[in-house]
Amino acid sequence: MNGEPSVGRRVAYWRTRRRLTQQMFADRLGKSKSWVDKVDRGVRRLDRWSVLREVADALDVTPDLLLGEATPLTPHHPADEQAATLDPVRAALTRHPGLLPPQGCAPVDPDRYQLRLAHADAAYQHARYPALLRLLPGLLDDAHHHDITADQRVQVYRLTAQVTVKLGATELAWLAADRALAVATATDDPMLGAVAAVPFGQALRAAGRPRAAFETAITAAHQVAPLTDDPGTAAERSACAALLVQAAAEHGDPPTARDLLDDAITLTEPDEPGRAAVDAAKVTATVALGDHRAAVDLHETLTAQPGWRDLPIEHRAAYLLDVAGAYLAAGDPRGASRALRDADRLAPTEVRVRPAGRAVLADVLARSPSPDPHLVALAEAARVTGA
Repeated sequence: MNGEPSVGRRVAYWRTRRRLTQQMFADRLGKSKSWVDKVDRGVRRLDRWSVLREVADALDVTPDLLLGEATPLTPHHPADEQAATLDPVRAALTRHPGLLPPQGCAPVDPDRYQLRLAHADAAYQHARYPALLRLLPGLLDDAHHHDITADQRVQVYRLTAQVTVKLGATELAWLAADRALAVATATDDPMLGAVAAVPFGQALRAAGRPRAAFETAITAAHQVAPLTDDPGTAAERSACAALLVQAAAEHGDPPTARDLLDDAITLTEPDEPGRAAVDAAKVTATVALGDHRAAVDLHETLTAQPGWRDLPIEHRAAYLLDVAGAYLAAGDPRGASRALRDADRLAPTEVRVRPAGRAVLADVLARSPSPDPHLVALAEAARVTGA
Protein backbone atom coordinates (compact mmCIF):
# COMPACT_ATOMS: atom_id res chain seq x y z
CA MET A 1 0.00 0.00 0.00
CA ASN A 2 2.63 2.49 -1.12
CA GLY A 3 4.85 1.67 1.88
CA GLU A 4 2.19 2.56 4.47
CA PRO A 5 1.91 0.19 7.46
CA SER A 6 -1.12 -2.08 7.43
CA VAL A 7 -3.92 -1.90 9.98
CA GLY A 8 -2.56 -5.06 11.59
CA ARG A 9 0.91 -3.57 11.97
CA ARG A 10 -0.60 -0.48 13.54
CA VAL A 11 -2.52 -2.66 15.99
CA ALA A 12 0.69 -4.53 16.86
CA TYR A 13 2.56 -1.23 17.30
CA TRP A 14 -0.02 0.23 19.69
CA ARG A 15 -0.38 -3.06 21.55
CA THR A 16 3.36 -2.98 22.18
CA ARG A 17 3.21 0.68 23.17
CA ARG A 18 0.53 -0.22 25.74
CA ARG A 19 2.79 -3.05 27.03
CA LEU A 20 0.24 -5.71 26.24
CA THR A 21 1.24 -9.22 25.24
CA GLN A 22 -0.86 -10.97 22.63
CA GLN A 23 -2.48 -13.02 25.38
CA MET A 24 -3.22 -9.97 27.55
CA PHE A 25 -4.73 -8.16 24.57
CA ALA A 26 -6.75 -11.25 23.61
CA ASP A 27 -8.13 -11.48 27.15
CA ARG A 28 -9.09 -7.81 27.08
CA LEU A 29 -11.01 -8.34 23.83
CA GLY A 30 -12.44 -11.73 24.72
CA LYS A 31 -10.63 -13.26 21.74
CA SER A 32 -8.06 -16.00 21.34
CA LYS A 33 -4.32 -15.40 21.20
CA SER A 34 -4.38 -16.92 17.71
CA TRP A 35 -6.91 -14.27 16.61
CA VAL A 36 -4.65 -11.47 17.84
CA ASP A 37 -1.61 -13.04 16.18
CA LYS A 38 -3.44 -13.19 12.85
CA VAL A 39 -4.44 -9.53 13.17
CA ASP A 40 -0.84 -8.54 13.95
CA ARG A 41 0.40 -10.38 10.86
CA GLY A 42 -2.35 -9.02 8.61
CA VAL A 43 -3.81 -12.47 8.00
CA ARG A 44 -7.12 -11.44 9.60
CA ARG A 45 -8.41 -8.11 8.34
CA LEU A 46 -10.37 -5.74 10.55
CA ASP A 47 -12.96 -4.91 7.91
CA ARG A 48 -15.95 -4.30 10.19
CA TRP A 49 -16.38 -0.93 11.85
CA SER A 50 -17.73 -2.46 15.08
CA VAL A 51 -14.68 -4.76 15.48
CA LEU A 52 -12.24 -2.02 14.53
CA ARG A 53 -13.80 0.29 17.12
CA GLU A 54 -13.61 -2.46 19.78
CA VAL A 55 -9.90 -2.98 19.06
CA ALA A 56 -9.25 0.76 19.08
CA ASP A 57 -11.06 1.16 22.42
CA ALA A 58 -8.98 -1.65 23.91
CA LEU A 59 -5.82 0.17 22.80
CA ASP A 60 -7.14 3.58 23.92
CA VAL A 61 -6.74 5.06 20.43
CA THR A 62 -9.18 6.19 17.77
CA PRO A 63 -10.18 3.91 14.86
CA ASP A 64 -8.86 6.60 12.51
CA LEU A 65 -5.38 6.18 13.97
CA LEU A 66 -5.41 2.47 13.18
CA LEU A 67 -6.60 3.17 9.64
CA GLY A 68 -4.03 5.89 9.09
CA GLU A 69 -6.79 8.34 8.12
CA ALA A 70 -6.31 12.08 8.57
CA THR A 71 -10.06 12.65 8.68
CA PRO A 72 -12.07 11.07 11.53
CA LEU A 73 -14.51 8.31 10.60
CA THR A 74 -17.11 9.27 13.20
CA PRO A 75 -20.37 7.35 12.73
CA HIS A 76 -23.26 9.62 11.80
CA HIS A 77 -26.35 9.64 9.67
CA PRO A 78 -25.78 12.09 6.78
CA ALA A 79 -29.43 12.08 5.69
CA ASP A 80 -30.61 13.36 9.08
CA GLU A 81 -27.91 16.04 9.24
CA GLN A 82 -28.58 17.11 5.67
CA ALA A 83 -32.32 17.55 6.24
CA ALA A 84 -31.68 19.66 9.32
CA THR A 85 -29.19 21.96 7.62
CA LEU A 86 -31.28 22.37 4.45
CA ASP A 87 -34.40 23.55 6.28
CA PRO A 88 -33.09 27.08 7.02
CA VAL A 89 -31.93 27.42 3.39
CA ARG A 90 -35.37 26.33 2.18
CA ALA A 91 -37.02 28.85 4.49
CA ALA A 92 -34.77 31.68 3.25
CA LEU A 93 -35.52 30.83 -0.40
CA THR A 94 -39.27 30.85 0.19
CA ARG A 95 -39.13 34.45 1.38
CA HIS A 96 -39.51 35.90 -2.11
CA PRO A 97 -37.63 39.24 -2.44
CA GLY A 98 -40.47 40.88 -4.36
CA LEU A 99 -42.93 40.35 -1.52
CA LEU A 100 -40.80 41.48 1.42
CA PRO A 101 -41.52 44.85 3.07
CA PRO A 102 -38.71 47.35 2.39
CA GLN A 103 -38.93 49.04 5.80
CA GLY A 104 -37.84 47.79 9.19
CA CYS A 105 -34.65 46.08 8.03
CA ALA A 106 -31.18 47.02 9.20
CA PRO A 107 -28.94 48.31 6.37
CA VAL A 108 -26.42 45.89 4.90
CA ASP A 109 -22.84 46.99 4.23
CA PRO A 110 -21.97 45.77 0.68
CA ASP A 111 -18.27 45.51 1.54
CA ARG A 112 -18.96 43.42 4.62
CA TYR A 113 -21.40 41.34 2.60
CA GLN A 114 -18.68 40.70 0.00
CA LEU A 115 -16.39 39.34 2.71
CA ARG A 116 -19.14 37.00 3.85
CA LEU A 117 -19.64 35.88 0.25
CA ALA A 118 -15.91 35.21 -0.12
CA HIS A 119 -16.03 33.11 3.05
CA ALA A 120 -18.99 31.13 1.67
CA ASP A 121 -17.28 30.64 -1.69
CA ALA A 122 -14.13 29.36 0.04
CA ALA A 123 -16.28 26.88 1.99
CA TYR A 124 -17.70 25.58 -1.28
CA GLN A 125 -14.31 25.38 -3.00
CA HIS A 126 -13.02 23.29 -0.08
CA ALA A 127 -16.18 21.12 -0.03
CA ARG A 128 -17.12 22.23 3.48
CA TYR A 129 -20.82 21.95 2.72
CA PRO A 130 -22.19 21.93 6.30
CA ALA A 131 -20.32 25.19 6.99
CA LEU A 132 -21.66 26.69 3.75
CA LEU A 133 -25.23 25.70 4.58
CA ARG A 134 -24.92 27.54 7.89
CA LEU A 135 -23.83 30.70 6.08
CA LEU A 136 -26.40 30.69 3.29
CA PRO A 137 -29.65 31.61 5.14
CA GLY A 138 -28.23 34.92 6.37
CA LEU A 139 -26.68 35.69 3.00
CA LEU A 140 -29.95 34.94 1.21
CA ASP A 141 -31.97 37.12 3.60
CA ASP A 142 -29.55 40.02 3.23
CA ALA A 143 -29.48 39.63 -0.58
CA HIS A 144 -32.98 41.16 -0.63
CA HIS A 145 -31.65 44.58 0.39
CA HIS A 146 -31.24 47.30 -2.23
CA ASP A 147 -27.63 47.95 -1.20
CA ILE A 148 -26.55 44.51 -2.43
CA THR A 149 -25.36 44.51 -6.04
CA ALA A 150 -26.71 42.27 -8.79
CA ASP A 151 -23.37 40.51 -8.96
CA GLN A 152 -23.56 39.69 -5.25
CA ARG A 153 -27.12 38.40 -5.58
CA VAL A 154 -26.10 36.16 -8.47
CA GLN A 155 -23.17 34.82 -6.44
CA VAL A 156 -25.23 33.85 -3.40
CA TYR A 157 -27.92 32.20 -5.54
CA ARG A 158 -25.19 30.43 -7.52
CA LEU A 159 -23.61 29.00 -4.36
CA THR A 160 -27.03 27.93 -3.10
CA ALA A 161 -27.84 26.17 -6.36
CA GLN A 162 -24.50 24.41 -6.58
CA VAL A 163 -24.46 23.03 -3.05
CA THR A 164 -28.09 21.91 -3.20
CA VAL A 165 -27.39 20.09 -6.47
CA LYS A 166 -24.56 18.32 -4.65
CA LEU A 167 -26.88 17.27 -1.83
CA GLY A 168 -29.66 16.09 -4.10
CA ALA A 169 -32.14 18.86 -3.21
CA THR A 170 -33.10 19.38 -6.85
CA GLU A 171 -36.13 21.61 -6.29
CA LEU A 172 -34.12 24.05 -4.17
CA ALA A 173 -31.29 24.03 -6.70
CA TRP A 174 -33.65 24.84 -9.56
CA LEU A 175 -35.30 27.65 -7.58
CA ALA A 176 -31.98 29.23 -6.58
CA ALA A 177 -30.50 28.88 -10.08
CA ASP A 178 -33.61 30.42 -11.65
CA ARG A 179 -33.34 33.39 -9.25
CA ALA A 180 -29.67 33.84 -10.22
CA LEU A 181 -30.48 33.80 -13.94
CA ALA A 182 -33.39 36.23 -13.49
CA VAL A 183 -31.13 38.72 -11.71
CA ALA A 184 -28.34 38.30 -14.28
CA THR A 185 -30.48 38.67 -17.40
CA ALA A 186 -32.03 41.85 -16.01
CA THR A 187 -28.58 43.51 -16.10
CA ASP A 188 -27.82 42.85 -19.82
CA ASP A 189 -24.35 41.71 -18.72
CA PRO A 190 -23.36 38.57 -20.71
CA MET A 191 -20.60 37.71 -18.25
CA LEU A 192 -23.02 37.74 -15.33
CA GLY A 193 -25.42 35.69 -17.43
CA ALA A 194 -22.66 33.14 -18.05
CA VAL A 195 -21.97 32.88 -14.32
CA ALA A 196 -25.66 32.24 -13.65
CA ALA A 197 -26.13 29.85 -16.57
CA VAL A 198 -23.68 27.27 -15.17
CA PRO A 199 -25.66 26.42 -11.98
CA PHE A 200 -28.93 26.69 -13.92
CA GLY A 201 -27.68 24.03 -16.33
CA GLN A 202 -26.51 21.89 -13.42
CA ALA A 203 -29.95 22.14 -11.79
CA LEU A 204 -31.69 21.23 -15.05
CA ARG A 205 -29.43 18.21 -15.47
CA ALA A 206 -30.09 17.09 -11.89
CA ALA A 207 -33.83 17.40 -12.61
CA GLY A 208 -33.51 15.08 -15.58
CA ARG A 209 -33.63 17.79 -18.27
CA PRO A 210 -30.33 17.30 -20.16
CA ARG A 211 -31.62 18.80 -23.42
CA ALA A 212 -32.69 22.02 -21.70
CA ALA A 213 -29.36 22.11 -19.84
CA PHE A 214 -27.47 21.75 -23.13
CA GLU A 215 -29.47 24.55 -24.81
CA THR A 216 -28.91 26.85 -21.83
CA ALA A 217 -25.15 26.30 -21.86
CA ILE A 218 -24.79 26.77 -25.64
CA THR A 219 -26.92 29.92 -25.69
CA ALA A 220 -24.99 31.50 -22.82
CA ALA A 221 -21.64 30.51 -24.36
CA HIS A 222 -22.47 32.25 -27.64
CA GLN A 223 -23.66 35.35 -25.79
CA VAL A 224 -20.51 35.74 -23.74
CA ALA A 225 -18.16 34.95 -26.64
CA PRO A 226 -19.92 35.25 -30.03
CA LEU A 227 -18.43 33.34 -32.95
CA THR A 228 -16.42 36.23 -34.39
CA ASP A 229 -12.76 36.94 -35.12
CA ASP A 230 -12.51 38.90 -31.83
CA PRO A 231 -11.06 36.48 -29.26
CA GLY A 232 -12.54 38.46 -26.33
CA THR A 233 -11.04 39.00 -22.90
CA ALA A 234 -9.44 36.24 -20.80
CA ALA A 235 -12.47 36.25 -18.49
CA GLU A 236 -14.86 35.91 -21.43
CA ARG A 237 -12.86 33.04 -22.93
CA SER A 238 -12.74 31.26 -19.57
CA ALA A 239 -16.50 31.66 -19.07
CA CYS A 240 -17.22 30.43 -22.58
CA ALA A 241 -14.94 27.41 -22.08
CA ALA A 242 -16.76 26.51 -18.85
CA LEU A 243 -20.12 26.64 -20.64
CA LEU A 244 -18.87 24.55 -23.57
CA VAL A 245 -17.58 21.98 -21.10
CA GLN A 246 -21.00 21.84 -19.48
CA ALA A 247 -22.70 21.55 -22.88
CA ALA A 248 -20.40 18.63 -23.76
CA ALA A 249 -21.41 16.87 -20.55
CA GLU A 250 -25.08 17.12 -21.55
CA HIS A 251 -24.70 15.93 -25.15
CA GLY A 252 -24.94 12.20 -25.77
CA ASP A 253 -23.40 12.29 -29.26
CA PRO A 254 -19.66 11.46 -28.98
CA PRO A 255 -18.46 13.51 -32.01
CA THR A 256 -20.41 16.58 -30.88
CA ALA A 257 -19.18 16.28 -27.31
CA ARG A 258 -15.58 15.98 -28.49
CA ASP A 259 -15.97 19.00 -30.82
CA LEU A 260 -17.30 21.10 -27.92
CA LEU A 261 -14.38 20.06 -25.72
CA ASP A 262 -11.92 20.82 -28.52
CA ASP A 263 -13.46 24.29 -28.84
CA ALA A 264 -13.08 24.76 -25.08
CA ILE A 265 -9.41 23.78 -25.30
CA THR A 266 -8.75 26.48 -27.91
CA LEU A 267 -10.14 29.07 -25.48
CA THR A 268 -7.72 28.19 -22.69
CA GLU A 269 -3.96 28.38 -22.26
CA PRO A 270 -1.97 25.21 -21.47
CA ASP A 271 -0.66 26.42 -18.11
CA GLU A 272 -3.81 27.99 -16.68
CA PRO A 273 -6.32 26.30 -14.33
CA GLY A 274 -9.01 26.58 -16.99
CA ARG A 275 -7.12 24.08 -19.16
CA ALA A 276 -6.97 21.54 -16.34
CA ALA A 277 -10.73 21.96 -15.88
CA VAL A 278 -11.27 21.27 -19.58
CA ASP A 279 -8.99 18.23 -19.44
CA ALA A 280 -10.91 16.92 -16.43
CA ALA A 281 -14.18 17.48 -18.29
CA LYS A 282 -12.79 15.51 -21.22
CA VAL A 283 -12.20 12.57 -18.88
CA THR A 284 -15.71 12.86 -17.43
CA ALA A 285 -17.24 13.09 -20.90
CA THR A 286 -15.29 10.02 -21.99
CA VAL A 287 -16.68 8.17 -18.97
CA ALA A 288 -20.22 9.25 -19.88
CA LEU A 289 -19.70 8.08 -23.46
CA GLY A 290 -18.73 4.60 -22.21
CA ASP A 291 -15.04 4.50 -23.22
CA HIS A 292 -13.84 3.65 -19.73
CA ARG A 293 -10.34 2.41 -20.52
CA ALA A 294 -9.59 5.58 -22.49
CA ALA A 295 -11.00 7.66 -19.62
CA VAL A 296 -8.66 5.96 -17.15
CA ASP A 297 -5.65 6.61 -19.42
CA LEU A 298 -6.62 10.29 -19.81
CA HIS A 299 -7.08 10.57 -16.05
CA GLU A 300 -3.65 9.21 -15.26
CA THR A 301 -2.12 11.67 -17.72
CA LEU A 302 -4.05 14.58 -16.21
CA THR A 303 -3.09 13.88 -12.58
CA ALA A 304 0.59 13.78 -13.52
CA GLN A 305 0.40 17.39 -14.75
CA PRO A 306 0.97 20.46 -12.51
CA GLY A 307 -2.39 22.00 -13.40
CA TRP A 308 -4.25 19.17 -11.68
CA ARG A 309 -3.45 20.54 -8.22
CA ASP A 310 -4.58 24.02 -9.24
CA LEU A 311 -8.18 22.83 -9.47
CA PRO A 312 -10.32 23.50 -6.37
CA ILE A 313 -10.54 20.69 -3.84
CA GLU A 314 -14.27 20.33 -4.46
CA HIS A 315 -13.68 20.00 -8.21
CA ARG A 316 -11.00 17.35 -7.85
CA ALA A 317 -12.95 15.26 -5.34
CA ALA A 318 -16.16 15.33 -7.40
CA TYR A 319 -14.19 14.42 -10.50
CA LEU A 320 -12.59 11.45 -8.72
CA LEU A 321 -16.04 10.00 -8.08
CA ASP A 322 -16.55 9.78 -11.86
CA VAL A 323 -13.08 8.30 -12.28
CA ALA A 324 -13.80 5.65 -9.64
CA GLY A 325 -16.75 4.54 -11.74
CA ALA A 326 -14.54 4.41 -14.82
CA TYR A 327 -11.98 2.20 -13.09
CA LEU A 328 -14.76 -0.10 -11.93
CA ALA A 329 -16.29 -0.35 -15.41
CA ALA A 330 -12.82 -1.02 -16.85
CA GLY A 331 -12.47 -4.04 -14.55
CA ASP A 332 -10.04 -2.43 -12.10
CA PRO A 333 -11.65 -2.37 -8.61
CA ARG A 334 -8.31 -1.55 -7.00
CA GLY A 335 -8.05 1.59 -9.12
CA ALA A 336 -11.64 2.46 -8.18
CA SER A 337 -10.85 2.05 -4.48
CA ARG A 338 -7.74 4.19 -4.86
CA ALA A 339 -9.67 6.99 -6.59
CA LEU A 340 -12.37 6.88 -3.93
CA ARG A 341 -9.87 7.03 -1.10
CA ASP A 342 -8.14 9.97 -2.79
CA ALA A 343 -11.50 11.73 -3.06
CA ASP A 344 -12.19 11.09 0.62
CA ARG A 345 -8.81 12.46 1.66
CA LEU A 346 -9.43 15.63 -0.36
CA ALA A 347 -13.06 16.23 0.62
CA PRO A 348 -14.72 13.75 2.98
CA THR A 349 -18.19 15.22 2.48
CA GLU A 350 -18.08 14.35 -1.23
CA VAL A 351 -17.92 10.65 -0.35
CA ARG A 352 -19.59 10.49 3.07
CA VAL A 353 -22.46 12.97 2.72
CA ARG A 354 -23.13 13.64 -0.95
CA PRO A 355 -25.64 11.11 -2.34
CA ALA A 356 -23.60 10.53 -5.51
CA GLY A 357 -20.48 9.81 -3.47
CA ARG A 358 -22.28 7.39 -1.18
CA ALA A 359 -23.67 5.56 -4.20
CA VAL A 360 -20.19 5.19 -5.73
CA LEU A 361 -18.83 3.96 -2.40
CA ALA A 362 -21.54 1.28 -2.16
CA ASP A 363 -20.97 0.27 -5.79
CA VAL A 364 -17.19 -0.04 -5.42
CA LEU A 365 -17.53 -2.18 -2.30
CA ALA A 366 -20.24 -4.37 -3.82
CA ARG A 367 -18.22 -5.05 -6.97
CA SER A 368 -14.78 -5.52 -5.41
CA PRO A 369 -13.77 -9.17 -4.85
CA SER A 370 -11.57 -8.10 -1.93
CA PRO A 371 -12.92 -4.77 -0.59
CA ASP A 372 -10.49 -2.20 0.77
CA PRO A 373 -10.85 -2.33 4.60
CA HIS A 374 -10.57 1.44 4.77
CA LEU A 375 -13.61 1.78 2.53
CA VAL A 376 -15.50 -0.91 4.44
CA ALA A 377 -14.93 0.95 7.70
CA LEU A 378 -15.86 4.21 6.02
CA ALA A 379 -19.11 2.72 4.70
CA GLU A 380 -20.07 1.42 8.14
CA ALA A 381 -19.23 4.73 9.81
CA ALA A 382 -21.26 6.68 7.21
CA ARG A 383 -24.06 4.06 7.30
CA VAL A 384 -23.80 3.37 3.60
CA THR A 385 -26.00 0.38 2.87
CA GLY A 386 -26.02 -1.99 -0.07
CA ALA A 387 -22.25 -2.62 0.01
